Amino acid sequence: MKMIQGDLLALVLDGSFDVILHGCNCQCQMGKGIALSIKKQFPEAYAADCKTAKADAAKLGTISVASIERGDCLFDVVNAYTQFHWRGDGILADYDAIRSAMRTVKARYAGQRIGYPKIGAGLAGGDWQVIAAIIDEELVGEDHTFVEFVG
Repeated sequence: MKMIQGDLLALVLDGSFDVILHGCNCQCQMGKGIALSIKKQFPEAYAADCKTAKADAAKLGTISVASIERGDCLFDVVNAYTQFHWRGDGILADYDAIRSAMRTVKARYAGQRIGYPKIGAGLAGGDWQVIAAIIDEELVGEDHTFVEFVG
């Protein structure tokens, strides 16, 4: 895993990535964290989320995708369903769901430049060391970058 500091959304718009992904809950909200920023800046990603079944635990480990065009820049935003909901204390991130979503991303985006934030380790309370290891295992051999937010 490569690691850089910056703004993931600005970087994708600058052409640094072919695809960005972030962790979502299964409630079709995108109301906090980077999901809210994505919802505002790339409403197509929220529309893709809303086409999935709300509050469906079967979404865990799956993805929805929006293809985005901004000027000359073309990229995909992947909504990875890595937690069921956002309520309560403790770890809300589902490590098995993260693993499954990463497998799907690798299968669909092999050979492309992939960027992501601390999926599941922010508001979802997951252990970044565990999650980073899962991402490294599932995206082995791919060009993937963790972007630590610096605004």
